[in-house]
Amino acid sequence: MADAGDDQLRLLIERIERLEEEKKGIGDDIRDTYAEAKAKGYDARIMRQIVRLRRMPVHDRQEMEAILDVYKAALGIV
Repeated sequence: MADAGDDQLRLLIERIERLEEEKKGIGDDIRDTYAEAKAKGYDARIMRQIVRLRRMPVHDRQEMEAILDVYKAALGIV
């Protein structure tokens, strides 16, 4: 006979499985969107970088860009 703890564990596991399936679906949707963008002539690699930059807090992004500028200048890439 299953007790309440067993039922609770089963429900949690089933919920995690559903969420994992949703996550896979969202990942597929994102991949399809990048493929659509590429088909329209956009560079998906650059778009991924832009998405990553937009997720960053402004201060962190500014700090990263300043350090990048210093490194580029030191290597004569500017």
